[in-house]
Amino acid sequence: MKILVDADSCRREARDLILRSAARLKIKAIFAANRLIPGIPAPEMELCPAGEGAADDRIVDLAKSGDLVLTRDLPLAERLVDAGVTVLDDRGRVFTKENIRQQRSLRDFAVDLAESGMGMERIPTFNKKDLKKLADSLDRELTRLLRLGV
Repeated sequence: MKILVDADSCRREARDLILRSAARLKIKAIFAANRLIPGIPAPEMELCPAGEGAADDRIVDLAKSGDLVLTRDLPLAERLVDAGVTVLDDRGRVFTKENIRQQRSLRDFAVDLAESGMGMERIPTFNKKDLKKLADSLDRELTRLLRLGV
């Protein structure tokens, strides 16, 4: 079992939490990105070639059933869920076959609105409450996967 992280879009607080959880549970954590991310030790950093989707493709190649992936990228999450991989976003939401398509539809609708000039641009905040939700979900899902012994 390992934790894979889409590091290009992962907030520092979430990265730190994942590194602490992985060390505590002695689980390998791999952070895939197109650039070096400060604060991630070299053994955990998977530097991917530049280009659209290179880090996503690397995560899909590395992920297996029984692994946990953290990403905010809904198309990547959908690919992983379809492959039977456990996926969380940085707010602790667990993506499932039941909810990923709805989340993707909402995201695609918002993108269409924004591209047509009708959407409102907003920068999502990230606070201690969000970090707590992530910590709880991460702990719950890692415990579940460890019990399964996949």
